[in-house]
Amino acid sequence: MHTNEGLVTSAYVVAAVLFILALGGLSNQEKAKRAIWYGIIGMTLAVAATISAAGGQTFLIGLMVLAGGIGGWIVANRVQMTQMPELVAGFHSLVGLAAVFIGINADLEMGAALAARAAGTADQLAGFAATIAAKTEVELSILKVELFLGILIGAITFTGSIIAYGKLAGRLSSAALTLPGRHALNLAALLACFVLGYLYLNGAGLWTMLLVTVISGAIGCHLILAIGGADMPVVVSMLNSYSGWAAAAIGFTLGNDLLIVTGALVGSSGAILSYIMCKGMNRSFVSVILGGWGGETQAASTIEGEMIAADADAVAQAVQDADSVVIVPGYGMAVAQAQSSVSELTKRLRGQGKTVRFAIHPVAGRLPGHMNVLLAEAKVPYDIVLEMEEINDDFPQTDVVIIIGANDIVNPAAQDDPGSPIAGMPVLEVWKSRHVFVCKRGRGTGYSGIENPLFFKENTRMFYGDAKASMDDLLRELD
Repeated sequence: MHTNEGLVTSAYVVAAVLFILALGGLSNQEKAKRAIWYGIIGMTLAVAATISAAGGQTFLIGLMVLAGGIGGWIVANRVQMTQMPELVAGFHSLVGLAAVFIGINADLEMGAALAARAAGTADQLAGFAATIAAKTEVELSILKVELFLGILIGAITFTGSIIAYGKLAGRLSSAALTLPGRHALNLAALLACFVLGYLYLNGAGLWTMLLVTVISGAIGCHLILAIGGADMPVVVSMLNSYSGWAAAAIGFTLGNDLLIVTGALVGSSGAILSYIMCKGMNRSFVSVILGGWGGETQAASTIEGEMIAADADAVAQAVQDADSVVIVPGYGMAVAQAQSSVSELTKRLRGQGKTVRFAIHPVAGRLPGHMNVLLAEAKVPYDIVLEMEEINDDFPQTDVVIIIGANDIVNPAAQDDPGSPIAGMPVLEVWKSRHVFVCKRGRGTGYSGIENPLFFKENTRMFYGDAKASMDDLLRELD
């Protein structure tokens, strides 16, 4: 092994360890900042090592890295916290597209390398082509399988992420698209891809992989279109997993050990997170990824009664009389950028000796951990931010619950109405508290389109308006 190769390998090993430490640290809010730096250092080291190993292409690759870095810097500075879910989906699409391009390019390189080997000029090849020319027939067959899987997963990830971005950004309807026989269509398309893969292994040519790209791209579109808005947090996590496996497939194709390791880390962690979220929603993981939930028409119970509005003065009076307050944040808080006002409210109430805590549902917002990040950004103490399992039993002893822009995660229909689209989903049992105030922009059903009986209960009052403006009004009343 040359010295440069040894240094590159060593850098890859250190980077892989740093990536593992980064993932491990993200499980704890207090260690998250350090974990992020582990990831940044690891990625910098990995990119630098890859550029140094590029030989004559170092300048060109460095130029591409610089262009990508500048683009990423610009996007990161423009994107608001409310746009993080669609940003993540957009990044996933780029990983999928890279897998498709690398797969197609690898096939072209394979053709050139085999032609050179047949002509006896293989010793003039360099880089990836030279690696291919040295492979045996069995190794070439394995490479073709890797190319097929990389293109298949990559195309599904690319188009699925684009559709997820459209739904999360509000450019596409959040409702599930239910085509007749949609599962049969997906199965037929997937079988067609494997038939084309078999033909490719038997020398049919690049046209088979181009068809696989088109068909699997259509599968990705259809899969995500068939998933309803309530499932979008799981979709983001699932696409994260897909992008990881696509990256691992790229690693096998290029013979890059670090890509294999990092792709497997991202793929497995995304899959585990998706499973945990599905468990938190009492749904089948397979059902969600196949669009089996949110797309079926069911007879939900009719809601009777009326929603009663309350102003800032009424909310302030209830809060002043309360000893214990629980705040339930949702996507509405993120949209209104109300986290700083909520943090100030928390600080003021705790200063008066009141017990204030936050209840976080596993799928609050449209991205796993979205609410935790917003609250941490607003300097809300970590120890009063509790998960659903930690706080659900405390609602009967809670005086006031303030819900800020949440709908499905506090919907009692999940327990009471077998016909509800979210039947069986574990929810925050806020209705068991003494008073419930729902901060909501309007009377609509929200992103998922599911009606909420909580809004009609006797102990619930609707605090209408923009979340930040409403919290600021409440703070003025508390002065």
